[in-house]
Amino acid sequence: MSGAHRSHCPINMWLEIFGDRWSLLILRSMIFGNRRHFREMLKSRERIAPTILAARLRMLVDEGIITRADDPNHKQKAIYSLTEKGITLVPILASISAWSRAHLPVSEELSMGDQELEGDDPGRWEDLMAELRETHLGIPRDRSENGGPSTTVTSPLAAAGEAGPAHRRGQ
Repeated sequence: MSGAHRSHCPINMWLEIFGDRWSLLILRSMIFGNRRHFREMLKSRERIAPTILAARLRMLVDEGIITRADDPNHKQKAIYSLTEKGITLVPILASISAWSRAHLPVSEELSMGDQELEGDDPGRWEDLMAELRETHLGIPRDRSENGGPSTTVTSPLAAAGEAGPAHRRGQ
C-alpha cells in the first residue's frame, strides 16, 4: 500500500487492506481450501471476476501477505503462497467465522469446518498455522508431539468450507 493512509489508527490500517469483500475471501480460499492458483481461486462460490481477483492478489503480494512465484510444475502458471504475515490471520478468520455462526443465518453445511477452529483452545489454530507454514513456507512441522505425525487440519476444513455440497456428495 502506498504511504498515504487516512490515519494510522490500527483498525483503519487493517481496513485499508481487508476492507473490501474479496481480500478475506481469497485468503479463506488459500488458508482453508488450499487454493494456490489463479484458476482455482476463480472457482469460489462467490464468483469473483478475474480482473478483481488479479487486482486483489497484486495488492496482497504488495502488502507482503502472500507471495507469487512461477509454478515449478507448470511454466504458464503462478503459485501463490502465504507469508508468515498471512498465516497469522488464521485466528482472525476463525473469530470472524465464530461471530458469524453465533449471530448470522449461516449455512450449517458450509461452516462445518469452521467449527474445528472455534472454542477457547487455540491449539487447532496452531496446528493449522504449522501446517500452513510447512505447505507455504517449507518449514517442517514438529511431528514429535504425542509420539507421531501431526494430523492434517486443512483437508477437513477444505472439504467442509470450500468444496461445496455437490463435491461432497460425489457429484
